[in-house]
Amino acid sequence: MTDDRERPRAAAAFDALGVEYEKAFAASKPHRRSLDWLLERLAPGSRVLDVGSGTGRPTAETLAGAGHDVLGVDISPVMVELAARQVPAATFRCADIRDVPLAESSFDAVCVYFSLLQLDREEQADLVRHLVRLLRPGGYLVLATVPLDVEDVDATFMGQPVRVTSFPASALIDLAEESGLDVLAQEASMFTPVHPDAHPEPHLFLHCRRSGLPRMG
Repeated sequence: MTDDRERPRAAAAFDALGVEYEKAFAASKPHRRSLDWLLERLAPGSRVLDVGSGTGRPTAETLAGAGHDVLGVDISPVMVELAARQVPAATFRCADIRDVPLAESSFDAVCVYFSLLQLDREEQADLVRHLVRLLRPGGYLVLATVPLDVEDVDATFMGQPVRVTSFPASALIDLAEESGLDVLAQEASMFTPVHPDAHPEPHLFLHCRRSGLPRMG
């Protein structure tokens, strides 16, 4: 399990990146298409949870701009301060999402864009199941990650030290389905963040709907 020392480490990396993270990923067309996919399906005034909300752009800004009630949660105080300033129409909290008391079935949609990678696989699985429970039946979950078969690997991301764990694509899809989601659409691509220390990385976007109870076994 990731211990409490890893949480400040993850926050420190994104505190250091700040708005540079937003600039590096602003050109991601798959991310924009993912948001468009979600917007096409949300009823007016839907309640949306943005997990790992970063600077608030593009996710919270796009959804709040379309009239939805957005709650963003991020562990980085610098990111939360930026988001609150840049997207005043949304609400942001600086916290680990696992520590935020939220009612089950209280959101119409949950966004999880690249915010699982600092957790180990057991924690990722537990968090996905938790987020599914926060969705109303029939609600939507969009999830993006770097689909690699890696566990607890020390890496450098945009010049910052990070520890990364991920699932290969097939295992992540299995996790989503076992957690009670129907995977309705997916998009895989290669993306190079706009940053001198960045490298090309695979991205996977899953577009899901809460189907019912998780499968047992």
